[in-house]
Amino acid sequence: MTRAVIQGLVLFLLPFVLFAVYLVVRRRNPLLWSHWSDQSLWLTIAGLGFVVISLLATGLLAERQTGTYVPTHVENGRVVPGHFE
Repeated sequence: MTRAVIQGLVLFLLPFVLFAVYLVVRRRNPLLWSHWSDQSLWLTIAGLGFVVISLLATGLLAERQTGTYVPTHVENGRVVPGHFE
């Protein structure tokens, strides 16, 4: 779960980081709000778009498990991990 949250956060922040790099390349100060104020809405929409596309891709392209799930149980005093049959 933590990996999914961090991955979503990185994808959301990606447009902001790229815009900051663009400002540095153009020799502008990326810490001034005046450079960000006009672009903040579009950067937010782009970040949310990246997150939504990644969630859709994961949901549509992820490997599906078929069969019946057998939960973790004990057999003959030994723990057998959960698995699909």
